[in-house]
Amino acid sequence: MTLGRFWPAFILIGLAACSQGGFSTSDDAVFAPSVDPRGAAIDQLTVGHRLMAAGEFELALSSFSLAAAEKGLTPEVLLSLGSANLALGRLNQAEELLRRATTEDPDNPDAWNNLGVVLIEKGETAEAAQVFRRAFALDNGESVAIRDNLRLALAKMDISQYDAEIEQEYKLVRRGSSDFLIRPTQ
Repeated sequence: MTLGRFWPAFILIGLAACSQGGFSTSDDAVFAPSVDPRGAAIDQLTVGHRLMAAGEFELALSSFSLAAAEKGLTPEVLLSLGSANLALGRLNQAEELLRRATTEDPDNPDAWNNLGVVLIEKGETAEAAQVFRRAFALDNGESVAIRDNLRLALAKMDISQYDAEIEQEYKLVRRGSSDFLIRPTQ
């Protein structure tokens, strides 16, 4: 008697089992791939540099933070975190990280160059010129970006010493994964 009431439900379940998919999932459906526990982990620094190149600075900062959790605060990670903060306009955080990077690896011209860019942006032109000189010396004068940044810092220092009335607007131009150039706007 109770089966009499449920016979339409049994028929629908039976018909569903006879359909193309049956009770299992269909092979043509889109599903998320499974995780391979034996798969190789992706280097978060590489991901972060690719995100920086794509202009995704917040995501790059997150990726560099993951790299810091994996590898610790190595000079390379500090430089990457500082560069991402510089690109986001967070000058105080960038300065702190880049100063740590230059302390731990004093022979890295990219770290010195980016620190100089932060100092120029903060208006500390004299110190920026000294930092660019150091970056230029460490790079043996091979980087055009560092040379241009040094020239600009020296020119800005000369302008500020002789004529305080002239003010020029500058913009930050990103070149490469962690290389910045200061250019005057026209």
